[in-house]
Amino acid sequence: MHTEPPIAASPTTPAAAEPVPAAPERVTVASPPTAAPRPATAVPSPTAASEPATVAPERVPDFADKPTLTGKRVLLRPFLDGDLLELRVAHADPEVIRLTGIAGRQHSEEKLVHWYDTRNAQTDRLDLAVVDRATGACVGEVVLNQWDAHNRSCNFRTLIGPGGRDRGLGTEAVRLIVGHGFERLGLHRISLEVYHFNPRARRVYEKVGFVAEGVLRDALRDDDRWVDATVMSILAPEWAAHRGHPEG
Repeated sequence: MHTEPPIAASPTTPAAAEPVPAAPERVTVASPPTAAPRPATAVPSPTAASEPATVAPERVPDFADKPTLTGKRVLLRPFLDGDLLELRVAHADPEVIRLTGIAGRQHSEEKLVHWYDTRNAQTDRLDLAVVDRATGACVGEVVLNQWDAHNRSCNFRTLIGPGGRDRGLGTEAVRLIVGHGFERLGLHRISLEVYHFNPRARRVYEKVGFVAEGVLRDALRDDDRWVDATVMSILAPEWAAHRGHPEG
């Protein structure tokens, strides 16, 4: 499926295979990271404007620039030291662990701290915190990774912890980051995979405009059963036509 080792990626996406899953049994151990984040660039929400969407011309995306994207309910921004406590809770959440398919494969608290301490320095991917504007709390993350320069494509994953569910925060966060990918970074294709035992996540992606492409059979071993995953994607021309609102 993916080539990176697994992280507790999302209650809505299979683990996007990254090196630092959570360690729920050590949720309150290590200190927060101390490295200061790269200053954020404030960028208007790609989906907030009323004028028709435009797709950025072909160019090399500047993943080193970590923007701040503002929606009605959520704010996407670079990670801050204070986010780590809330991210620990999200990574230790049983629903996150199960729906991302990483049960039994979580990594150490030390690796989790190092992971978030280095996200703002990455130049080949974009990781942003999802912040609930009503409370100011970090409730999860969104990620564009696995950049394919020739095909102008990225993988997408998200994690929304228990504090951000059932209020539309995840849907808005997906629209914001996908819009940024097409309108600011010049991507042509954004893809993801979602396990079949997570229909709620699939519905969120469909609401934003992702289209099912095919099935990865028996993609996950879940205790004594095998679970399929659906590959979904959205293309730049599709985004330009509906801006994340395919149902009107």
